[in-house]
Amino acid sequence: MGEKRVTWAELYFDLVFVFAVTQVSALLHHHHDWAGCGRALVAFVPVYWCWVGTTVQANVRDVDNPRDRVGIFAVGLAGLFLALALPGAFGDRGMLFGGAYWAARLVLVGLLARRVRRIWLGPYGVGAFFSGPLLVVGGLLPSPAREVLWALAATADLSAPLVFRRRLAKVEYHPGHLPERFGLFLLVALGESIVGIGAPVAGSPLHPGQLVSVAVAFVISCALWWQYFGYAADAMRHVLETASSRRDVLRRVFSYGHLALIAGVITVAVGFGETVARPGAALGGGALGLLYGGSALYLLSFNYTRWMMFRRLSPTRSAAGLLVAALLALLLLTPLHRLPALAVLGLLAAVLVGLSCWEELRVRRAAQAVGATV
Repeated sequence: MGEKRVTWAELYFDLVFVFAVTQVSALLHHHHDWAGCGRALVAFVPVYWCWVGTTVQANVRDVDNPRDRVGIFAVGLAGLFLALALPGAFGDRGMLFGGAYWAARLVLVGLLARRVRRIWLGPYGVGAFFSGPLLVVGGLLPSPAREVLWALAATADLSAPLVFRRRLAKVEYHPGHLPERFGLFLLVALGESIVGIGAPVAGSPLHPGQLVSVAVAFVISCALWWQYFGYAADAMRHVLETASSRRDVLRRVFSYGHLALIAGVITVAVGFGETVARPGAALGGGALGLLYGGSALYLLSFNYTRWMMFRRLSPTRSAAGLLVAALLALLLLTPLHRLPALAVLGLLAAVLVGLSCWEELRVRRAAQAVGATV
């Protein structure tokens, strides 16, 4: 298949999801206990799945034409309504949230109906005729019925590619386009980490401690970028280009794996917002959980993607992820919880930067060994 590039319409479409990710972060910022994290995830899945559905249909077809551009913008408008509904999604904006998602899925089905036979019998049909209506019905109900129906809708959407995997095996995917698109969404999440670093201190008098905490938090954000774009992104692209079943790589590594990776980055971004402005204060359990829990989720998610690609785990990222999880337990359960926020940030930065240096050294040694044998 010929090389397919991301279109300008898709990049413009992504701007809506920059705002949507910000709104998901705000939802998690206000409620980051276990129940709040669960609600944020249930709300994020429809946002993410709208983006995934648009990306996949843009991958398998030529969308650089007036009809499809209008369709992409229509999904973008629905995504904007989704984002506007997020602050009150579990309150008085539930109907707007559910209706916006359903509208997006109906538009996607309409874009593909004339080109794909029995489009209703597949993931797009599940979104348009099952999970979309379920979100609308849930938006009309009070808690906890709303959360139960929305969780069921999210489960249906996420399981649809697995249920219809035989039907999806007939689809031809452009291997260069998908890694670029999912990498761009991860960049959107990393952009939210920059907002989480700068926004809390931008409007207040700056002092040296805050500037140092900003610098350390930025190092953490850079390390998260490095762990994805240093090696993982190229490995994912290579596997998609060479796989006998691109359908399985798309489903396992991109659709599912990136949901966990992006969720981890968003969680860390919210943790920055709770931490950077108060470098000398001790952090509560919620902020510690966001920073260290999000980082551990991000690192350990690479084990999932690596196993799906190569049937191997990453020893370096396993060790780093487990170390971060162990440090979280120490910070929560011992007198170390009195450490100031700047020290907590510095400890996390040391682990993540150490991981990047360790992996760089391993890659160089491997390259030298190969060169010596040749």
